[in-house]
Amino acid sequence: MTTALGIMALYVRDRAYSREELPYFRKLITEGRRLGLDVFLFTPEDVRHEERRIHASRLDPAGEWYRESVPMPRLVFDRCRYQSHPRFRLMRQFRARYPEILYLNRPLAHKWGNHVRLSKDPHVRRHLPETRHYQSRADLDYFLKKYPVVYLKPRDGTGGRGIASIRRRGDGLYLLQGRDPRLKILRPAVLRASSIPGRLKDWGLQKKYLVQQGIDLELEDGRVHDYRLLIQKNGNGEWEVTGGAGRIGAKRSVTSNIHGGGRAVPCDQLLRSRFSAVKASSIRASMDRLCHSTVRQLEKHFGSMCEMALDIAVDPEGKTWLLEVNPKPAREVFRLIGEEETYRRSITRPLEYALWLSRNRA
Repeated sequence: MTTALGIMALYVRDRAYSREELPYFRKLITEGRRLGLDVFLFTPEDVRHEERRIHASRLDPAGEWYRESVPMPRLVFDRCRYQSHPRFRLMRQFRARYPEILYLNRPLAHKWGNHVRLSKDPHVRRHLPETRHYQSRADLDYFLKKYPVVYLKPRDGTGGRGIASIRRRGDGLYLLQGRDPRLKILRPAVLRASSIPGRLKDWGLQKKYLVQQGIDLELEDGRVHDYRLLIQKNGNGEWEVTGGAGRIGAKRSVTSNIHGGGRAVPCDQLLRSRFSAVKASSIRASMDRLCHSTVRQLEKHFGSMCEMALDIAVDPEGKTWLLEVNPKPAREVFRLIGEEETYRRSITRPLEYALWLSRNRA
């Protein structure tokens, strides 16, 4: 009997799936067929609770979408990305109502909650920038006095939205740069520390922001960079680093996000442009160890997961820093750097893990 796997997503913009995710869903369904999985797509709004059935979206052999009523699956791959809409609560309600389903992954906390939990692991803690939940201007003043660069980040933000960089100058002033919540690059401003919260008064700093130690991410041309690593469980239920890529931000951007105009480069190529071959190899090994330590620590608190993307910085001395974790990662970065096999593996691994989970969990 074919094992059914439901991909749970959310509608956005009047009941249309995210354009970014739909091509990925197509590939999951196609690869699932090859592996013997019956994969379909649904949202919590498609569930008929009384009948325990789902009005699912399916893909026919010609690549056209159609609807069909299907039984509740035993396996669910949750791809519901955060959105400030009641639809996101429906995802949580679905998971609470059907705890018997085998979920490939688990929701994490917001950035602050994840930081607190990761701080409990001694190995991971050494790689975390100092971070506080923004309560008042006193928090910002503390960081500005201690570090030459400070970041303000929304605790629930994605894609580089609403991130500000504050760089100390030698004349008692600070250079404020960043992207607003709509991802638009801010006009750089030179301000006194006391003026910064007022300049960002519409951002809701006290309600939903973190203040964080800045890591020196600038390359010789002034652009910032970091590294995106993807770690996934394989067909044996074991964690394995699937691949990594470097990301270089757009000109005048304080983040490296591809959606914000950044570009992707092979991970090892970027490391070797900054360090010797021996040092670059050592740093890459440190990144992989950090990936494994991070997912093990998060699983202790949130339960079993199938994949995680980590954004990692490497400072000029070669120390690795964990900037962020993402439990619902994209994987197009591997196509952008020409690593087609890594890209294919990044798609098939959750499916292979689903098959393992079905066989090994009663």
